[in-house]
Amino acid sequence: MDTLFAPWRMAYIEYAKVGKEQGCFICNATKSDNLEENLVLYKGKHVIILMNKFPYNTGHLLIAPNRHVADFAQLSDEELLALSKALVQSIEVIKRAFSPDGFNIGVNLGRVAGAGLESHLHIHVVPRWNGDTNFMPVIADTKVIPEALKDTYRKLIKHVEIFKTFETMH
Repeated sequence: MDTLFAPWRMAYIEYAKVGKEQGCFICNATKSDNLEENLVLYKGKHVIILMNKFPYNTGHLLIAPNRHVADFAQLSDEELLALSKALVQSIEVIKRAFSPDGFNIGVNLGRVAGAGLESHLHIHVVPRWNGDTNFMPVIADTKVIPEALKDTYRKLIKHVEIFKTFETMH
């Protein structure tokens, strides 16, 4: 039998047990000054961009309004515009850092739709590469993330200068 060590999974398992007691991880990241610990790439007036701590793929980002809202209908025009600009620029940052072949972009509204955090709206940006789906997910129901989160953070943070202007652009 082959053994695949994925020590980061224990953090996910433990978070699933106590995560709700710790509050909203997006709100916590928005309030924190420790950007790297929270994997925050950008914090602006209306939005936050952070890496997913339990990614589907290397470079998986989350874009969320700073306000704790669950649905697009609760957002102001400024927040909607900021989310849209953050999405466009997040794609550009990932392209610069990793040169993916494509992207999956999505929003899960409600638990039945797959939302792990249904009370704080967030957009998933998942880079994809030709050949990134191999036998592991198909045969072993296991996804292998080939890079440590901190290494991915360091690659992405080099390119975030693009975020410094987008909320002031009109």
